[in-house]
Amino acid sequence: MLSKKTKYGIKALTYLARQENKIPVQIATIAKSENISLKFLESILLTLRKNGFLGSKKGKGGGYYLLKEPSEIEMTAIMRILEGPISMVPCVSLNFYEKCDDCPDENACAVHNLMLQVRDSTLQIFRNTTLADLTINKS
Repeated sequence: MLSKKTKYGIKALTYLARQENKIPVQIATIAKSENISLKFLESILLTLRKNGFLGSKKGKGGGYYLLKEPSEIEMTAIMRILEGPISMVPCVSLNFYEKCDDCPDENACAVHNLMLQVRDSTLQIFRNTTLADLTINKS
């Protein structure tokens, strides 16, 4: 299940991606527009800033803004920063692999083989989706 942290992070990034000319937006404006707790959003945006997705400006006219074009921001990167591993079990994770304690042979494990397919399908969607794709209204 997607965490609220990731859900709100994607909502905030989408909000920022829709802004003209990368003008900084105050956290309170994003929080109100997207119905997100201000304190929680501060933490999320700080994480995104520390990982090179957002810039910030202090003072009058300050706020957060995207450092990259929305078309350059893949969902795989956002998911890994905010959510952690994309795979549902550690034995199929590309970046956070861990062998399962209860599994003597991964290749013969039905769960492992199923989760490989789930991971690959999920990765294909995330790799082929950018922040720009999320800003398009599909009504």
